[in-house]
Amino acid sequence: MFSFFKTKKNYENVNAATFKQLLSETPNAAIIDVRTAAEVRSGAIKGAVNIDLMRMDFQQNIAKLDKSKTYFVYCRSGNRSGQACQLMGDMGFEKVYNLSGGMMSWPY
Repeated sequence: MFSFFKTKKNYENVNAATFKQLLSETPNAAIIDVRTAAEVRSGAIKGAVNIDLMRMDFQQNIAKLDKSKTYFVYCRSGNRSGQACQLMGDMGFEKVYNLSGGMMSWPY
C-alpha cells in the first residue's frame, strides 16, 4: 500500500568488500568518482574517472557514457554517489553500483 510514494531504486548499494570483489569480477567495468577535483587529489580508487556531481555539466557528461556497461560509483560518504546512481538509473543505465559509505569506508 502507498507504493506510489516510493522512488524506484535502480542501482545497488554495496559495501567496500563487495564493491572491490564485483569490480575485480567485471572486466570492462568503469569506475566513476563523483567528488570534486580537490577531493580527488586526496586519493582515489585506481582507474577511476572523475565526473564531479556538483558541476553543471554532470548530466551531459553522464549521458555520453555507454549505458550497457557496468558502473561502480563512489564519493566521500556514499550520499552524492547514491544521487548519481539514481540519476544514471533514471537515464537507462542497467548495472550501477554505489559504494555505501564512500571513500570513508574504503580500506584498500
